[in-house]
Amino acid sequence: MKKSIAFLVVMLMAYFGNAQIVEVCNSCDITSVSEAITAAKDFDTVIVKKGIYKDYNIVIDKPLTIIGENHPVIDGELKGEIVTITSDNVTLDGFSIINVGTSYTEDYAAIRVRRSNNFVIKNVVLEKLFFGIYVEKSSYGKIYKNKIIGDAVQEYNSGNGIQLWYSNHIEIENNYVAHVRDGIYLEFSDDCLIKNNVSTENLRYGLHFMFSNNDTYQDNTFKNNGAGVAVMFSKKLKMLNNTFKENWGTASYGMLLKEINDAEIIGNTFEKNTIGINIEGSNRIVYKNNEFLNNGWAVKVRGACYANSFVENNFLYNSFDVSYNSKVNDNVFDRNYWSNYTGYDLNKDGVGDVPYRPVKLFSYIVNRTPETIILLRSLFIDIMDFSEKVSPVFTPDNLFDNNPLIKKNTW
Repeated sequence: MKKSIAFLVVMLMAYFGNAQIVEVCNSCDITSVSEAITAAKDFDTVIVKKGIYKDYNIVIDKPLTIIGENHPVIDGELKGEIVTITSDNVTLDGFSIINVGTSYTEDYAAIRVRRSNNFVIKNVVLEKLFFGIYVEKSSYGKIYKNKIIGDAVQEYNSGNGIQLWYSNHIEIENNYVAHVRDGIYLEFSDDCLIKNNVSTENLRYGLHFMFSNNDTYQDNTFKNNGAGVAVMFSKKLKMLNNTFKENWGTASYGMLLKEINDAEIIGNTFEKNTIGINIEGSNRIVYKNNEFLNNGWAVKVRGACYANSFVENNFLYNSFDVSYNSKVNDNVFDRNYWSNYTGYDLNKDGVGDVPYRPVKLFSYIVNRTPETIILLRSLFIDIMDFSEKVSPVFTPDNLFDNNPLIKKNTW
């Protein structure tokens, strides 16, 4: 057995030792990337020199490393899809790809990965695109240090920056995505890591999850997108240390959760959003060490949300801290800091002696009649909220933070 393994290792080393370098330039024998792929053998390296290469429907159907020197430009001239990877063990590094075709029947992409394993896409700049990077039925890939900038104006004729469909174990890191429909989109894609990306000024969502489980997204920034971030019909997610900022609009939020179960939302910042987190039908979620700052609504609970815990968060200067549309509460609020808390701490233990009720009657009224928001700062509303606090009729009578902190949480 040991002799067989040793023989296999020697054969593989000999095989990889025969790998060649194929050069592409405007004055070389090979003048296009397509020609180089045809000429190359498995595990060769293709070096593309600086220049402009007008080409599309480039199919990488063998294991290759394709490297661009000084970001050569591949111009698809709006004719269709530009690069398609169909082989395992492909690396694409250091290109500018522009002018993807637009179609109402085909999802043309600057780079498509189809049924590939162990692929790497890095240091690529994509502009004038329909879809940016589209990964389908592929696994164990890395997409990092790319810049994807679209020119989307309307949702119906624009695509997504990075899209995963039925793809697992994909790492998406250190990318910048802007001006597309959805910055990053996952559907039926499990065990993925989305980390250190910036997704901003996209028409719809900075990030969009559908039917994707056991994924982690952390240390990302989602700023000034049409509707923020949407996470739907998924379970066992980790959402850690992200920033959701300046997602404003009548139907906007930092993050929408719909039918999410058994998740962790920890260490995030929700700042200057119409709604920090909009929650519906989501259960057994831990919200911890998050900061809600200067939002319209920090947390808006629309119903069917059970066994969730909001622990050690900071609620700072939001118009409404928590909004509920039901009198039934099965969620725990504990040891949060509330800037609107007016209680006292006689024993100086850092915990308020009077429980805090974060749901105001006025938030209940605004939910039912949005036009009443113009009364937000009136004395009448303050009196009405006080009377509801003394004797709850419309708001959940058991929704308290029994241990409101006197000073902000620090983590």
